[in-house]
Amino acid sequence: MKALFFASGAALLSILACSAPTAAADPLVLTDVRWIAEPASGKKSAPRIRIQHRKSSSDQSFDGSRPYFAGAEAALRRKTPGPVSFEVTHDAGTLSCTGTLTAAFEGRGACRFTSDPAFERALGERGLAPEQRSSLLAMLLVDASIELADGLTREGVRPKDADDLIAAAALDVRPEYVRDLRSEALVLTDVEDAIACKALGVDGAYVRGLAAAGYRKLSADEVVSMKAMGVTGEYAQAMNRAAGGKAK
Repeated sequence: MKALFFASGAALLSILACSAPTAAADPLVLTDVRWIAEPASGKKSAPRIRIQHRKSSSDQSFDGSRPYFAGAEAALRRKTPGPVSFEVTHDAGTLSCTGTLTAAFEGRGACRFTSDPAFERALGERGLAPEQRSSLLAMLLVDASIELADGLTREGVRPKDADDLIAAAALDVRPEYVRDLRSEALVLTDVEDAIACKALGVDGAYVRGLAAAGYRKLSADEVVSMKAMGVTGEYAQAMNRAAGGKAK
């Protein structure tokens, strides 16, 4: 399951790399963070900002999907070249950035990330305390929150560690998505299974299609494998009719 998930989540690997342990002592404040703003071009439908930490990076499009980046968008849309500064504030902490614009949504600079102690305590109370504060930067970038952790827990797929929470947020695995996946066809008990389903494009309609074809109590591994092979509910029903039998 993990192999399928990570093979299809290259972008997520970049996010998770932000939280990789380093040999140096973990600082209270991260200062080795850089940003690059890029205007919309090619297949990109919106300008974006790339946040880089050590050897990892995360791209954030200014498309409204991350409302807390609104201040950065307002600062970077300025057409006049020159110095620029902005902040990105999230429950995980604050990213304070300075740099230089050469045109609207075109420039670069450096950032300072300060984590929020209250957020760290809340993570610790849930057994999700990260091993290093760079994980908290990753949480800011993907909008990982206590609300998300608690929502997934209520749905029976509690994140086991900080990386689980980061992965769920990065792929937009929300409580409503987990609820939509549940059916008599799928046994879902682990957040990694929900993450793998989302990474492979499995949704509630797909699982309900399998249930209509007669499938019961499939594991997430089985459902993901069927999706990867292009098996649809309609196809399964047709095969069942041709075989004169029913699925398991």
